[in-house]
Amino acid sequence: MLHWTWSRFDELGVGNLHDALTLRARVFVLEQSCVFQDPDGADRQCWHLLGRGREGGVLLSYLRVVDPGVKFTEPSIGRVVTAPEARGAGAGRALMAEGLQRCLNTWPGRGIRLSAQAHLERFYGEFGFVRAGEAYVEDDIPHIEMWRAP
Repeated sequence: MLHWTWSRFDELGVGNLHDALTLRARVFVLEQSCVFQDPDGADRQCWHLLGRGREGGVLLSYLRVVDPGVKFTEPSIGRVVTAPEARGAGAGRALMAEGLQRCLNTWPGRGIRLSAQAHLERFYGEFGFVRAGEAYVEDDIPHIEMWRAP
């Protein structure tokens, strides 16, 4: 069971911010060998969802939800990440389910977008997302834009 924190950037606190950026760098930069500017300025205009292990311990999963109008007209989910040691145990599905519920509560009646690594299309499809465009390459990884209707 994960313990959730849902915060705006200014409310995260330095500990949560450090843990989120560390997990993002661990997976996106080191594991996936992507050299890119991860903290991209959008972080300040997002909700951040952190999923910690027992009693609020180690950060095991994270995503951010970018405010409508920043990247897309609608809210968008991004930087979805699960720690390697938490994979295969349902942490990613729990993260997406929690993130979707938070989006629906925060922006009722709004659709949601995301830019997915192409190999995760089926995973996001399980949450009602459908392909919304042609594949493209970002940071040397094939991606697709996906959409979930309200």
